[in-house]
Amino acid sequence: MDIPRKCLFSPILALILLSFIVLVVLRPVQLLKFTTIAGPKRGHSVSLDHLRMKLSGENQLHAVVNSGEFRRNKFSDDRAATRKVGKLEQTLAAARASMRKAASESEGERSNRTVATTVHDGGDRHYVPAGAIYRNARLFHRSYLEMEKIFKVYVYPDGELPIAHDGPCKDIYSIEGRFLHEMEHGPGRFRTNDPNAAHVYFLPFSVTWMVKYLYTPLSYNVTPLKQFVSDYVRLISMRHPFWNTTHGADHFMLSCHDWAPHASQGNPFLYNTSIRVMCNANTSEGFNPRKDVSLPEIHLYGGEVSPKLLSPPSNNTPRRYLAFFSGGLHGPIRPSLLHHWKNHDADIRVYEYLPKDLDYYSFMLNSKFCLCPSGHEVASPRIVEAIYAECVPVILSKYYVLPFSDVLQWEAFSVQVDVSDIPRLKEILSAISEDEYWKLKEGVKAVRKHFTLNRPAKRFDVFHMILHSIWLRRLNIQLR
Repeated sequence: MDIPRKCLFSPILALILLSFIVLVVLRPVQLLKFTTIAGPKRGHSVSLDHLRMKLSGENQLHAVVNSGEFRRNKFSDDRAATRKVGKLEQTLAAARASMRKAASESEGERSNRTVATTVHDGGDRHYVPAGAIYRNARLFHRSYLEMEKIFKVYVYPDGELPIAHDGPCKDIYSIEGRFLHEMEHGPGRFRTNDPNAAHVYFLPFSVTWMVKYLYTPLSYNVTPLKQFVSDYVRLISMRHPFWNTTHGADHFMLSCHDWAPHASQGNPFLYNTSIRVMCNANTSEGFNPRKDVSLPEIHLYGGEVSPKLLSPPSNNTPRRYLAFFSGGLHGPIRPSLLHHWKNHDADIRVYEYLPKDLDYYSFMLNSKFCLCPSGHEVASPRIVEAIYAECVPVILSKYYVLPFSDVLQWEAFSVQVDVSDIPRLKEILSAISEDEYWKLKEGVKAVRKHFTLNRPAKRFDVFHMILHSIWLRRLNIQLR
């Protein structure tokens, strides 16, 4: 018996239609779901040898110089895009060559100039780094000039206020909002509106505002933060081709909130591959100094630096106290500090909370050393406050990657004391000779430039040092 033709056609048509739905509709949706499809397990790298150069224990500045041939990876079949990426890579290759030359010029010689200078050229003031506060002043200077010459950042326009394109500009997380506002509303030397001309891509969301608007107080549930990050990355990966091209290796986020590492777990590639610029630079909690950037924590009461810290006393003014600390009893380190030194010694003034008739900054300005123990998280705003007060910072921390340590020689302007040596603090600090103390103090005075917030930003200030740290990590990515 003959089967009607339309009865044969219906199953075939249904099969074709089903195949179309699977291949055309569902497959792209799966590929976009980075948080659930083919993502690495948390805490594991995502084929970093294909996305980033494998670095030794060297800091990023020297890793750029010591690198040989950079890997070529094919992330895109689009020839036009490949040509644009090729041109960007050529400019970066030229920058690397220039930096290698600077390193070879400085290798085996010590500059006669031990103090940084400002020279005049056509009416412009140009700072020239020098001195012991730098690991390699000549190399840093060349790297910085190359950054100024070519580095471009694209800020994604996606997302809505208040969580995107805004951030705190006051109090303890102020660096988060100040960087974002300078990037979006500043003079724009480094920002480009052409995403094809960018070396890096900025995800302009604020983890601090996520906590403010999405987090339920006292719930300790950070899932809404992760979900926002997951949704944001999915959004920009659907609207723009750049995230998918590199799996986010040339993208960066920036946050000073303690929970920034948790929020970044909302997308496994953001966590494992992208550049995360964070105050909470704790290597025991996933911070990777090969690709991530340590952000200095700057506490701006009312949005401004205290007038008392703008003009510290001259070197001729004696400092009454050997060391000072005042702060809450939280985290694993402070209990030991307060146990051994609170009300125990007139030279080392340690308080849990200052009495109302005493002034915090006056103590800093009258102390030779300022104790900077970690709290719940590794970063402390006291480090920058100490630098502003020209009080030598004493770092008491574990697993903390100090800001700008690719470039800065922290030993030249701070003292790092092992947590186990807290009972010996007075012995350790008293053993520092007057000559060595004055060298440290001069180092503090010299490094202040790099931790200063300016509006608008100025060359070599903290905004530009953050960009330079991102620049160094971008130099170690090969996109072809």
